[in-house]
Amino acid sequence: MHIGPFALANSLMVAPMAGVTDRPFRQLCKRLGAGYAVSEMVTSRKDLWNTLKTSRRANHAGEPGPIAVQIAGTEAAMMAEAALFNIDRGAQIIDINMGCPAKKVCNKWAGSALMQDEALALEIIEAVVNACAPRNVPVTLKMRTGWCQSHKNAVAIARAAESAGVQMVAVHGRTREQGYKGAAEYDTIAAVKAALRIPVVANGDISTPERARDVLRITGADAVMIGRAAQGRPWVFREIGHFLATGEHLAPPLVSEVKRLLVEHLQDHYSLYDEFIGVRSARKHIGWYVRDLPGGEAFRLQMNALDDCDAQVAAVEGFMDALNARMDRIPAACAPVVGEEEATTRKETV
Repeated sequence: MHIGPFALANSLMVAPMAGVTDRPFRQLCKRLGAGYAVSEMVTSRKDLWNTLKTSRRANHAGEPGPIAVQIAGTEAAMMAEAALFNIDRGAQIIDINMGCPAKKVCNKWAGSALMQDEALALEIIEAVVNACAPRNVPVTLKMRTGWCQSHKNAVAIARAAESAGVQMVAVHGRTREQGYKGAAEYDTIAAVKAALRIPVVANGDISTPERARDVLRITGADAVMIGRAAQGRPWVFREIGHFLATGEHLAPPLVSEVKRLLVEHLQDHYSLYDEFIGVRSARKHIGWYVRDLPGGEAFRLQMNALDDCDAQVAAVEGFMDALNARMDRIPAACAPVVGEEEATTRKETV
């Protein structure tokens, strides 16, 4: 699969998730089998570009390419300028956010709120494509099936985006109204795929090898994009990749390997953030790693009381060593059936 001039290693992608897909997380997922990863969204507001938060989100030091950066906003000229700002800082692909359902984003008419105004959505798409074209930087689009059940316009927007020069479209199989409740539906993604010549990526509730296989079959999509299922289980990409290639399951990772991966993830995380922010923002990642493990909830509560990086790492190592004395491998993820209802309270996935 290609995005513009870039040949991807495989058809497994890391979804952009605000507060999650920073450089350490993207690099880890790529090491563990993802062929492509998109950054957490960067605002188009110029007055925020010099903030520490934005500078961290625009940090791609040492990251293998292609470097894809998602931008969010509501004004065409500002979005075009944001695209150029990120290209100057290493972005090789620009992704337009029309998928985020978060109220703080949609209340400002950004993210999936743009799907309510097709004229504005197309104006933004055209402005970003025109800004990126002289730099030979492809533009992609991430969106939902529509704003609500009665107004699913993903096909119309996708067709307009392709005509404007967008080179890949990713569709999350829910409306903005759904958020992350209920089950993702794939019929709309299949309709988008049937309507376009450019690559189409399926996103939503893809958490196991079987689900990835089924979604690819149902939608005809060129790739799958995985978000929440990779939180705490970044090896899900290699598991899915192996299954799609061979029809066989990989054994779950050894506890000793997960310990090493988690500690390396933490050290890289601390290197991007200072200790005060790093130890606190790492808590969610640790919580995701241990949530399905014996004693994980009790450990999470204990770990959340720590405010020192060294103490946090020592606690993780102690927990994983004790777990390793009880079992060799991490429990395998359960395999949900396509159509099974899945709900979540996580609100930052975009």
